[in-house]
Amino acid sequence: MAVRELDEGAILLLGGRSEMGLDVVRRIAGGRTVILAARRSAELDAEQEIVERAGAASVHRVEFDADDLPNHQPLLEKLAAEHGRLGAVVLAFGVLGDQARAELDPAAAVAVVHTDYVAQISVLTVAANLLRAQGSGHLVVFGSVAGVRVRRANYVYGSAKAGLDGFASGLGDALHGSGVHLLLVRPGFVVGRMTEGMDPAPFSSTPEQVAAAVVTALHRRADRVWIPGILRWVFTVARFLPQPLWRRMPR
Repeated sequence: MAVRELDEGAILLLGGRSEMGLDVVRRIAGGRTVILAARRSAELDAEQEIVERAGAASVHRVEFDADDLPNHQPLLEKLAAEHGRLGAVVLAFGVLGDQARAELDPAAAVAVVHTDYVAQISVLTVAANLLRAQGSGHLVVFGSVAGVRVRRANYVYGSAKAGLDGFASGLGDALHGSGVHLLLVRPGFVVGRMTEGMDPAPFSSTPEQVAAAVVTALHRRADRVWIPGILRWVFTVARFLPQPLWRRMPR
């Protein structure tokens, strides 16, 4: 597949503290305006320094609460008006949640699904419309192999990722021919802050390995990227495992 330059415009990172998202932005920030969006944006000094060292032309911070759905459209429209064309919108926010608590507390289960699925749909719809109107741009969506076939060990988080995977797949098809490129990222277990204290699963990766694969896939205009690549074949087989065996699979 041919390697192409990324579309021109500012880079918007929704989830400005995300290790994976920040490392993706660091790798494509050279000469560009970068917008770091997160809660408590005044505390993003370290993240801004990383992007500045990577050669960003300018770095801006904005307040962003993923769960505040009514603010998504006015915020993104304001950013587009202030910074012009958006070259890439990277959705890197999300929560892992507490599976044991979510099984007992409906509010805890809904909170995970709200952030990891409902909020993502809202932002993606707004961002896709903005990019479609300008006729270019990249959308990066962080799914997970947890959503390819949901496991009993983390079914609340996995179900949200399954929904996001389906929505992003359909949105990518809807954007075909519009000039907008959507990349759906399917990493396995990522060793980082979000999974600190957990035993790594087989075929684990680091945020840096994920980011490197994402940037390569962006340049190739790939629709999906599995990280590491072997997981594509692992889950091809996993789809056919009998349910009694799958039920005992760990996280």
